[in-house]
Amino acid sequence: MSRLLVGPFNRVEGDLEVQLEIEAGQVRSAQVNATMFRGFEQILAGHAPLDALVYAPRICGICSVSQSISAARALAALAGVQPPDNGLLAINLMAATENLADHLSHFYLFFMPDFVRPIYADRPWHAAALARFTPHTGSQQRLAIGARKRWLDLIGTLGGKWPHTGSIQPGGSTRAIDSAERLRLLTRVREFRQFLETELFAAPLELISTLESERQLWDWYAQAPRQGDLRHFLEMVEDCALAQMGQGPGLFMSYGAYPLPGGRLVFPRGVWNAGTGQPEALDLDSIAEDASHAWLDDQAGPLHPSQGETLPEADKAGGYTWNKAPRLDGRVLETGAIARQLVAGQPLIRDAVARCGASVYTRVLARLLELAQVVPLMESWLLALRPGEPYYLAASLPDHGQGVGLNEAARGALGHWLRVENGRIAGYQIIAPTTWNFSPRDAHGVPGALEQALQGAPVRPGEKTPVAVQHIVRSFDPCMVCTVH
Repeated sequence: MSRLLVGPFNRVEGDLEVQLEIEAGQVRSAQVNATMFRGFEQILAGHAPLDALVYAPRICGICSVSQSISAARALAALAGVQPPDNGLLAINLMAATENLADHLSHFYLFFMPDFVRPIYADRPWHAAALARFTPHTGSQQRLAIGARKRWLDLIGTLGGKWPHTGSIQPGGSTRAIDSAERLRLLTRVREFRQFLETELFAAPLELISTLESERQLWDWYAQAPRQGDLRHFLEMVEDCALAQMGQGPGLFMSYGAYPLPGGRLVFPRGVWNAGTGQPEALDLDSIAEDASHAWLDDQAGPLHPSQGETLPEADKAGGYTWNKAPRLDGRVLETGAIARQLVAGQPLIRDAVARCGASVYTRVLARLLELAQVVPLMESWLLALRPGEPYYLAASLPDHGQGVGLNEAARGALGHWLRVENGRIAGYQIIAPTTWNFSPRDAHGVPGALEQALQGAPVRPGEKTPVAVQHIVRSFDPCMVCTVH
């Protein structure tokens, strides 16, 4: 048995290091290390509660809207305020814009470039991959970067700026949209639709989002191989065995996404158990963070985030990461677009996961499917805005109390737990999606989701950065700066 240290990873937000134990050409075990400590939870302590709206978005430059929303919802729960309908829809539009930009970036800029590596030079699709996905020069990379830039202009109108917009507040959005702006936004959304339908899918979004089974997906693929980038990806899925690569723990959690007037969530809250093929109710009280193998004090044992602590202990024996190990009723889970789709009952993703579990293939497919699903929703939300009606309600905060802000970022379940005493923040704990997915072992020695997914990954002779490991890591789309916040 040999050991291999892989990292830092390129094309990842933040610093990541993975230690692998390799035996007989496969990964036998893995330890995932979030290598930095940032301290946002300590920074927030003692501040006025509304300061969270300034500090929390700066945890990350690529999902700052998601952090803003979770902070605002924690404060809204503390204040007992509900945004008006326009405010809900405006915040949904900002969240969806950021999430879809992340999905687009993940596919074109982070994930697909691994297939231009020389190790794949003998594959029949490699020449097309070089032409389309080579960083900086690939035709599709360049088109995607341009589409992403124009797409993010939406948040400039909706929220004033991106990243770190200040318009998201406990009582809604302080940036009202007039009729002329709504038309311009709708034009930009339809421009993005055209990019997706022309370049990514080579098909109408509604056709992709209503595929109900793998058989339908692969029949669609066979109609016009290599037409559109989704079909290029599916060709690689078959040739590189991506459907069997990177098996996760089989338990999936979503906090629910995009609340609508009347209280319904577009993507519902819940847990999906792939082992039983059944949904489970989500009990937030059963969440606990275990710091046994983190460079953090763990004398109090696993704690619910409402009572959590983040106290560095850099020389702690047994520690190998700055990341905690959150667990749901003691169980390891996975979160992300795949979890949202499974909890919502999307038939294609449930069918694919029933066959091959959470894998490189199903994680990427779920993100692409979400692009097709959400763009039409954004068109409907824009049409539902009522210019002249309120976007925001003023709210006063009590001097004592607690609040929880739950949200679905692009990478999955994001939660902020806030406690206020004497008008000041007494406790602030954040569990980000990559905190769940890249968690270390817990006190019972059970590996986190990525650590489990890496087990069995093939390592070719002489590989120092195994390509299969790269595919598996990137299939989770990690954001390490959020992980350690």
